Amino acid sequence: MTKTSRFPIVSPPTPQKRPVIDTHHSITRTDEYAWLRADNWQEMFRDPSLLDAGIRAELEAENAYQSKLMADTSDLQKQLFKEMKGRIKEDDSSVPMKDGPYAYGSSFKLGGEQPRYFRMPREGGTEQILLDGDLEAQGKPYFRLGGVDHSSDHRKLLWAFDDKGSEFYTLRVRDLADGKDLADQIPATGGSGVWGAGNDGFFYTRLDPNHRPSKVLFHTLGQDPGTDRLIYEETDPGFFMNVDGTRDNQWIMIGINDHETSEYRLLSASDPFAEPRVVCARETGLQYELEEGGDIFFILTNADGAKDFKIMTAPVSDPVRANWQELVPHEPGRLILSVIGFKDHMVRLERKEGLPRIVVRDRSSGEEHLLSLDEEAFSLGLSGSYEYDTEIMRFSYSSMTTPAQVFDYNMRTRERALLKTQEVPSGHDADHYVTRRLMAPAADGELVPISLLHHRDTPLDGSAPCLLYGYGSYGITVPAAFNTNCLSLVDRGFVYAIAHVRGGKDKGYGWYDDGKRAHKMNTFTDFIACARHLVAERYTAHDRIVAQGGSAGGMLMGAIANMAPDCFGGIVAEVPFVDVLTTMLDATLPLTPPEWPEWGNPLASADDYRTIAAYSPYDNVAALDYPPILALAGLTDPRVTYWEPAKWVARLRDRKSGDNPVLFKINMDSGHAGASGRFSRLEEIAYTYSFALKVAGKAQLAEETLR
Repeated sequence: MTKTSRFPIVSPPTPQKRPVIDTHHSITRTDEYAWLRADNWQEMFRDPSLLDAGIRAELEAENAYQSKLMADTSDLQKQLFKEMKGRIKEDDSSVPMKDGPYAYGSSFKLGGEQPRYFRMPREGGTEQILLDGDLEAQGKPYFRLGGVDHSSDHRKLLWAFDDKGSEFYTLRVRDLADGKDLADQIPATGGSGVWGAGNDGFFYTRLDPNHRPSKVLFHTLGQDPGTDRLIYEETDPGFFMNVDGTRDNQWIMIGINDHETSEYRLLSASDPFAEPRVVCARETGLQYELEEGGDIFFILTNADGAKDFKIMTAPVSDPVRANWQELVPHEPGRLILSVIGFKDHMVRLERKEGLPRIVVRDRSSGEEHLLSLDEEAFSLGLSGSYEYDTEIMRFSYSSMTTPAQVFDYNMRTRERALLKTQEVPSGHDADHYVTRRLMAPAADGELVPISLLHHRDTPLDGSAPCLLYGYGSYGITVPAAFNTNCLSLVDRGFVYAIAHVRGGKDKGYGWYDDGKRAHKMNTFTDFIACARHLVAERYTAHDRIVAQGGSAGGMLMGAIANMAPDCFGGIVAEVPFVDVLTTMLDATLPLTPPEWPEWGNPLASADDYRTIAAYSPYDNVAALDYPPILALAGLTDPRVTYWEPAKWVARLRDRKSGDNPVLFKINMDSGHAGASGRFSRLEEIAYTYSFALKVAGKAQLAEETLR
């Protein structure tokens, strides 16, 4: 059976070509589909009804086309959704975390799409529902909660929501005595805020029309938001900004950063009218983060050539760079990821030899001890604590075969208490599955880690299909964590694999450096090397590999499609960043200036222009026999705008050879993260998995009994 016979013959949409020519560094390009970008995109993100009718018609035609090609998977999608939903404890609840007289947590009700936030007496008792996401979402096609933060006097709740998918969050304040929201309502924020020490107001970031967090303001409860006090304005569009606080409610920290440089400004939480003071002025390439430590700050930094980071301290009275003192020295190959300070201890999460570990340090003696685990591949998460003066910190653990576990750990006695193990209501036997860690040889001799999962009964003779997932940007590491959804593929004979390619920090900060800017091509060749290694080791065959990635991982999908289309049986590109050169040339887009350190600035540099042009998926579409491709997007996505995949799909259809289809599914009611409800999101995953099963020739198993 050929790949094309798995899809019906349906004529795809053929958007008009309206060539637009641009020239940079004496290099001329033609973009025949530039018109798919809405001229009023800023306004449309806030009000999707403003989308140009002609563009809307094209997007709706794409949805109609993919619906026809996937119509025969309708029952399979329903079955997959039922399976994935059956692995979720519908009335699941977090383990409440203690703070003063209460313990705070979140939960879902049976059938609920959105979380509820609750509290109970510190040592247990009746739950008080503080915020019900399902009630707030009623009547809205899209709804997502942002930050939820109780005041230190436990009388008020600051919460945020986005009801467009455009990530312009509105902040509200709830009186916890009567459960009613105050009149205060602040639109166009970054999605969270920080209470002042007096609990009579809060700090927050305001987004400008280009979706950049350009201002930190202080809002006094009951006052007109139009009169909110400006605390700090960042005039450089190349920097992100956020505002945070310390658990002891002493400090407000304004963090300013791009992908390689950072700066912090401090002010007292009890004096919202103070001028923020700079800790260390931004220096290109210098990164640092602040963490509370009582009379000192812990500083995680790459200063003085500490590529994999070290920990320093500075007095809170004068934390300038000249007063930094080394506490935990730099150790090449040991990447320190984060630090949490407590009254008597300091905890750090680090990664060594590709695996995470937690180290606890006694602040008075300097003695350290290690929490480590024994599986070949696993994930650790450091939850910390609401409280600063405590011996207890919380962490989580899972692996690709082991459901998530939540522990409280006594840093003094070293006692570990298992609080919760993720329930899989439909059943899960870890002994039925095998997780492995492989190393794929790259062309330059580097070894690229692969985490994989398969059923114990899956034949490893090259006949199994494989879903190979990759990301590889911004230093983000994809954890080898438990994922109930992928079991629907694994139970049908798939090998599920994660390629830990360069561009992440899986093997230290150098792994990130070797996958960005001039070295970006390594990300793509690493992924192809992983595919070839899986075939060489007889886990699968090239025509059985379905590659998957989203956002910058979608760019990876577009690049490997151009570079090695014969290595893959199908490709799934979710919210794919595929028109890289055009986006990086447009300084008005939300993420462009802050992204230049990651990709390069093709406006200013001819070398950067040529580097990006060499891999930008849209610019390298050619007359190739591409495998079946599925692109997914959200109309109001401010991170990867809908027109990137729309243009890419149009050009692929126009230029490619062969008969394999290119599908484009766009959610007209969502943004970058897809559907907002937990079950609505499962429906999207069921659709994606149906495509993978279809191109792998496994869709016919829908009615068969699984293992």
